[in-house]
Amino acid sequence: MHGFSVVLSPYTLMLMFVGVFLGIIVGVLPGLGGANGVAILLPLTFAMPPATAIVMLSCIYWGALFGGAITSILFNIPGEPWSVATTFDGYPMAQQGRAGEALTASFTSSFFGALCAVIMITFIAPAVANFALSFGPPEFFSVYFLTFCSFIGMGREKPAKIIVSMMIGFALAAVGIDIVTGQLRLTFGFTELLRGFNFLIAVIGLFGIGEILLSMEEGLSFTGKSAKISLRVVLETWRRLPRFWGTALRSMVIGCWLGVTPGGATPASFMAYGVAKRTSRDGDKFGTGQMEGVVAPEVANNAAGTSALLPMIALGIPGSPTAAVLLGGLMIWGLQPGPLLFKEQPDFVWGLIASMYLGNIATLILVLTCVPFFAAILRIPFSIIAPVIVVICAVGAYTVSNAQSDIWFMLVFGVVGYLFKKLDYPLAPLVLALVLGDMAESAFRQSMLMAQGDLRIFFSNWLVGGITGLALFALFWPLISGLLARLRAPKARGATT
Repeated sequence: MHGFSVVLSPYTLMLMFVGVFLGIIVGVLPGLGGANGVAILLPLTFAMPPATAIVMLSCIYWGALFGGAITSILFNIPGEPWSVATTFDGYPMAQQGRAGEALTASFTSSFFGALCAVIMITFIAPAVANFALSFGPPEFFSVYFLTFCSFIGMGREKPAKIIVSMMIGFALAAVGIDIVTGQLRLTFGFTELLRGFNFLIAVIGLFGIGEILLSMEEGLSFTGKSAKISLRVVLETWRRLPRFWGTALRSMVIGCWLGVTPGGATPASFMAYGVAKRTSRDGDKFGTGQMEGVVAPEVANNAAGTSALLPMIALGIPGSPTAAVLLGGLMIWGLQPGPLLFKEQPDFVWGLIASMYLGNIATLILVLTCVPFFAAILRIPFSIIAPVIVVICAVGAYTVSNAQSDIWFMLVFGVVGYLFKKLDYPLAPLVLALVLGDMAESAFRQSMLMAQGDLRIFFSNWLVGGITGLALFALFWPLISGLLARLRAPKARGATT
């Protein structure tokens, strides 16, 4: 209540909506990203009181979390890395003329995931922060390993194709400078490759340019351009959403867990999608335009993105790149995040937590109000919108590192994405390996240094052993399910006889 009394002023509420609006724009523009948007706008807040400044910056973050789904659903171009999984079912829904349903389901799921994470921050912050301290390199690697194995064992595509796609992603993630030895890897004498391949460049190319190339081949048609949205569509979507309560709760737990540990919003969205695909009665239809396939990643990525602020406030350990930028802002304002912050700066801490509730509500109101404008984009002929998308993708790719070579890399990845889709190879495992490859390798090598090369470190305690065991179970699930089916077959024949 004290926190609400701090932020409930006309000036703060105005900045809240300004922050949300700017955040949605940041989320829609491919390549900009929440962390970059907050970093660019951070200097604007230096003259503000710390509590007011952090409210505006956090609302930019909420807007980016919500806004990344807009281009994912409408154009199959993830505005943010964590929105990649949303494209799997969100874009097919838009192609079927259900863009309004997909957007409404996405925004409502985002609101639910973020709200649950804020409630967790409010009530169980000390216990969750202490749990995060128990995570070391073995635990981190086991989480990444579980994500990879879930895709292989529970994917809809053939395991061989998933492994090929994932191995290409790992190879691309290895390009650049070895973080342990400092040696060059797979650069082939090109100085442009010293930085490696930025994840956002690859995503923009694979999904954005690749989709445009496919659409050009199909005659510059854009399915779903007559999509309409109304209050009736919003209410109808809300009426259907409660049936996915189990998926939403599972995704919320996954998101909060990976946000606090911190695994990140991107792996949370992928893992939640994989779990939903496995547990849903319509799991075999995922990828064809299932609303449940939009709910799962959106709940998870917003829960993870929001809960990543918990270790930053309680321990001074940023759980995401955006949280790291916010941490820098706190230090500029003379505030030192950590347990003492709750006692020394109660106005700031509880004002920030109260702003999370208000900012989440403000974001939902704003995006739902603007849904008709987003859906109206589909009515523009693709022959007009395609060049605009290419320019936006190029600008987004360039702004990542201000390097012209990134635009060429984007185009190369676009051709790769086109070929993958033509050959029916999945893109998601490649993207997953590319974004998590460096972190998984770093965690694995640190674990091996700790254990002097003994792989038993991944079973050294109940936490890491449980996660690793679950990962192996997911990896070999196709074999296990096939064996169980063979065992059931004689019994079924006997019963029939």
